[in-house]
Amino acid sequence: MKKLILAAITLTSAVSVFAQGTVSFNLRGSGTAHVYLPLGPGDSAKITGNASNDGPQPAGSSVDYGGRATIGSAGLAQAQSYLGQLLGANGAGAPESSLLPSLSAPTSFRTGTAAGGNAPVTATFNNITADAAVASFEMVAWDNSSGLYPTWTQASVAWASGLIAGGRSLEFTLANIGGSVNTPPPLFPTLGSTTPGLQSFNLYFVPEPATAALLGMGAAAMLIFRRRK
Repeated sequence: MKKLILAAITLTSAVSVFAQGTVSFNLRGSGTAHVYLPLGPGDSAKITGNASNDGPQPAGSSVDYGGRATIGSAGLAQAQSYLGQLLGANGAGAPESSLLPSLSAPTSFRTGTAAGGNAPVTATFNNITADAAVASFEMVAWDNSSGLYPTWTQASVAWASGLIAGGRSLEFTLANIGGSVNTPPPLFPTLGSTTPGLQSFNLYFVPEPATAALLGMGAAAMLIFRRRK
């Protein structure tokens, strides 16, 4: 009986390993996207979308990142101080709350002409079926220069609290997820695809609640003033 139980556990573990979907997590493979730094500690502007040096470029769009530098442009120390990871879930248009971090560890960033791109890795997901027809993804990135936030679970809390800079890409969909039949798909659309794939984004600081409230009050006051005029 013990042997049967052990055999069942082993078989279940083997099946779960083969059931994991994979994606090629590389911001400079078959296309190009960048992750940008904040302008400074007070930078709370959220920017997403491809700039003129990204591609493939969605039709009719080119986003200006306002002089923000790419992660790693200042050298290796900076590149290794930031981390990026893919979040994913089965199916197209999955709710953002259902996207889970890959089993693969977060990656650091590159330098030189590859600055703004990550150290390539195959991202594996235990919540996405191997060889799935389609799945939803989002890239996240954050400042780990303190070494206190090696995982997205930790970093997301710190980011929401205004302690570190972080950011999320727009959600995107990939087809033919990797597994035992398909090879891991790239983050960018293949020929004939109508989906934009991963697009660039920046890191920014979430304003403190008091600051956010003041900004909201200011916007409301401006709106009332304009209506009176």
